[in-house]
Amino acid sequence: MMEVIFIKDLKGQGKKDEIKNVKDGYAQNFLIKKGYAVPLNEMNLAKLKRDQATAKKQDEEARQKAMETKSKIEKEIFTFQVKTGKEDRVFGSVSPKQLKEQLDKKGYLVDKRQIQLENNLTSLGFHTVEIELYKGVTAKIRVQLVK
Repeated sequence: MMEVIFIKDLKGQGKKDEIKNVKDGYAQNFLIKKGYAVPLNEMNLAKLKRDQATAKKQDEEARQKAMETKSKIEKEIFTFQVKTGKEDRVFGSVSPKQLKEQLDKKGYLVDKRQIQLENNLTSLGFHTVEIELYKGVTAKIRVQLVK
């Protein structure tokens, strides 16, 4: 038996950065040859630990940046002027795409898929919209529709 470190996901066998015991022939002839794994030795183990530390640091920095963005973005009100008809009914609606454009104008670069809006905004007044800035960091922004 031989211990290997997976460097790529391989369905049914192992995930990236996982250490596993496999048969010698399978490790040499398939996993290592095809680039799915490397043999477990001090050098490869040290590289794995460095990579994990770097990934953790990048994750913390991204989370911190998301928290800063959240505190700024939640203080703002995003206003949309919409056309209305009888009894102040809104013509059309405000969609995630329009919200994204408004956020971009104010310097908040978010992906349309981060905006969690089940139905488009179709009534005047204030609405709360959630934006997932990062895993576990969700900002609630205030959107106002006015005539």
